[in-house]
Amino acid sequence: MKYLIAGLGNIGQEYKNTRHNIGFKILDALAEASNISFQDKRYGMVAEYPYKGRNFILLKPSTYMNRSGLAIDYWLKKQKLNPENMLILTDDIALPFGSIRLRPKGGDGGHNGLASIIQVLGTTEFARLRFGIGNDFFTGQQVDYVLSEWTEEEAKALPEKIIPCTEIIQSFGTIGLELTMTQFNRKS
Repeated sequence: MKYLIAGLGNIGQEYKNTRHNIGFKILDALAEASNISFQDKRYGMVAEYPYKGRNFILLKPSTYMNRSGLAIDYWLKKQKLNPENMLILTDDIALPFGSIRLRPKGGDGGHNGLASIIQVLGTTEFARLRFGIGNDFFTGQQVDYVLSEWTEEEAKALPEKIIPCTEIIQSFGTIGLELTMTQFNRKS
């Protein structure tokens, strides 16, 4: 079995430690813990992660957030995968910092990366792991907030908050979406 795990984010040093790049950060943590590395490929940085007889294609799109759908579509086709074998890792301002929710489908919730994926694929039927970044911003300041760096307190807590996300990726490919949702959505 093969799966595409796509972490959403923006390329470039100026975005590296921003809230909007949590998808990249989760994949980086998984790669580091598994001693695998990303290679620069078409439309993104890609790594192969073998785990319990499954092969996970880890993708950090290089198309910037607003065009994430292009990279996702390319890699789904290249790997001959359907959206049901895909998990998108994304930030979510509707969830408190560090909260996680795994969902089987849904709208974009105002997230430009998810909007791009939905537009290009023509479906909302794909799993997404939403990582809460909180919503500590004034009206009209959402863009500045998601593109700002973590607070010192958040940055310290982040490594521990990311651990369940890497476990969810593994579980998604081994026991499936429904059982993974049951197991992990209750915890956070």
